[in-house]
Amino acid sequence: MRIVRVRHRGKILWGALKDRRVRLLDAPPWRGIRISRRSVPASQVKILLPVRPSKIVCAGLNYRDHAAELGMPVPKEPVIFLKPSTAVIGPEEGIVYPPGVTRVDYEAELAVVIGRRARNIREIDAARYILGYTCANDVTARHLQRRDGQWTRSKSFDTFCPLGPWVETSFSGSPARIVCRVNGRVCQDSSTRQFIFSVDSLVSFVSRVMTLLPGDVVMTGTPGGIGPLERGDRVEVEIEHIGTLRNYVRN
Repeated sequence: MRIVRVRHRGKILWGALKDRRVRLLDAPPWRGIRISRRSVPASQVKILLPVRPSKIVCAGLNYRDHAAELGMPVPKEPVIFLKPSTAVIGPEEGIVYPPGVTRVDYEAELAVVIGRRARNIREIDAARYILGYTCANDVTARHLQRRDGQWTRSKSFDTFCPLGPWVETSFSGSPARIVCRVNGRVCQDSSTRQFIFSVDSLVSFVSRVMTLLPGDVVMTGTPGGIGPLERGDRVEVEIEHIGTLRNYVRN
């Protein structure tokens, strides 16, 4: 099921997208997915960012091909960092190239959307706390990352966390192809088979550090092939069984 947040006649609503119609939900999906009898044509709504997380927890260096690309050893446990909620934008929105920044990179990622409060959960139980999955782009000011020696500033600019276009609840997190295109050219093409740490192990690991709340997002790392974006570029993240997230780079 594709869960969407949409704007319709000035109101922001939750719905399930199917056959070019949005069937409205009675409440946010973490209160139980209850589909009402009301529906509207998809052509009459604007699809918004799929969730408003309190935090975005990211895994660094979680693809074997990316570790090889960087010439770095495979980590023995997940390396995590945070992106602020103010970095999040939705599909078709603009990624702002900040003044003074000399290089902005794309990083296609599979994002996990949490559906229940999760604290100190076991890996075997992690799936029970996951609402679904969406596409993400961990946009990074690469030269600042190298200059600072850590990741907070380089990954925290407003608009540096595109998410969407929906939350796919029927995807199991099983291996899927992940592709990033810039202006139609394939720049990243890999599979979640390259994961070093599985989705369930990441969610469990994070929950032992901080409480995950409904709507929070856990991003699972990017594959090899990272590279720069330029002003005016169209960047797309496509994940098999989920969909395509499209954004544009602007001043």
